[in-house]
Amino acid sequence: MKPRLDQIALPLDWPQTEGDARFIVSESNRAAFDHFRQWSLWPVKAAILTGPRRSGRTLLARSFVERVGGRLFDDAEQRDEEELFHAWNQAQDSGRPLVMIADAVPPAWAPALPDLKTRLAVTPVATIALPDDALFGALIQLHFADRGLHIPGDALRFMAQRLHRDYFTAERAVEAVDRFAIAERARLSLPTVRRALGEAKLIGSEAA
Repeated sequence: MKPRLDQIALPLDWPQTEGDARFIVSESNRAAFDHFRQWSLWPVKAAILTGPRRSGRTLLARSFVERVGGRLFDDAEQRDEEELFHAWNQAQDSGRPLVMIADAVPPAWAPALPDLKTRLAVTPVATIALPDDALFGALIQLHFADRGLHIPGDALRFMAQRLHRDYFTAERAVEAVDRFAIAERARLSLPTVRRALGEAKLIGSEAA
């Protein structure tokens, strides 16, 4: 079955796990996604993955390393530099890639250990951007589905158009709507969403 835009688009040769179904591919993350599909072309057997927190970067990296038998360092810039240096070298010797997830990338990430610094300088960087229209709407749907809820189309469009577009806001907004609907014993509808987001100050009063 061909996946819809709001569904997982992992290639068929990637073993599917429960977590994979949570990663939604759009133009915001396609370059990073394709980077891991083409890992045999990397100049070194290591990559730095960056992007906003809650963007699915750990999910993407974990799916990749589980598939190819690689190694993952989350919050890499906070890890012991000697450990990271040896892991980088081991990846080259073994051919099993190393993925480092970091908030900052070189040159902003500047290790004190010179040998690690030189290795990071030649390590390719994959970046996940802020969500585009398609991804933001799909994420809102996903977070409602996590709670066993279906968001009507008009309410989804309202949220996608009115909310500040970032990954954390998508989660926070869904939580606010769910809590409001439970407290008010209201069905999930456009009026409910509008009132919930207004009370949570996630949209301006003119939108509410």
